[in-house]
Amino acid sequence: MTGRSVCVVPAKLERTPEGIPYAPDFGDIYHSSAGGLAQARHVFLAGNGLPERWRDRASFTILETGFGLGLNFLAAWHALRADPHGPARLHFVSVERHPFRAADLAEALAPFGELQPLATALVAAWPPPLAGFHRIAFDGGRVQLTLLAGDARELLPQLEARADALFLDGFSPAKNPEMWSPEVVRELARLAAHGATLATWT
Repeated sequence: MTGRSVCVVPAKLERTPEGIPYAPDFGDIYHSSAGGLAQARHVFLAGNGLPERWRDRASFTILETGFGLGLNFLAAWHALRADPHGPARLHFVSVERHPFRAADLAEALAPFGELQPLATALVAAWPPPLAGFHRIAFDGGRVQLTLLAGDARELLPQLEARADALFLDGFSPAKNPEMWSPEVVRELARLAAHGATLATWT
């Protein structure tokens, strides 16, 4: 981890009457009523041409705004494990201003039985609520998660990466304008590799 040892404010886990995880600070839901895993696969993986685009690559980097429940990361990891022609290394970089506490993350991910082995590993390695860069390796280093905890406008300029795919999932611009600010958009453009693709639910 790099950066100052400053605590971030954890996300509050609440649910709508329908049981969908809800962020009271932003007045928005974490995923659609169709289901978080289905949304991750349809909007973000398929929307970026994955897994086809990463096949037989030495490495592939995904950059995400808004880690939330981690479903996009877990869906990508799950797809990688199922793909015999997947990249030798997957680097998933995500910025999140209000990461969940480990216990709340475990509770939020409990309904996704298909992902439980991966979710359990993620929760077990979940970092403390400190601002900065947190790097976590899974599957013997084949999968690397870099979580940027804090304000995207402050952290993205410190990042050096070449993103092959971008997942823009930071709530709606009306509810979370900082994540969609010109400063953040410029940084995303800087970090995008040639030929990078982009998908968003918003």
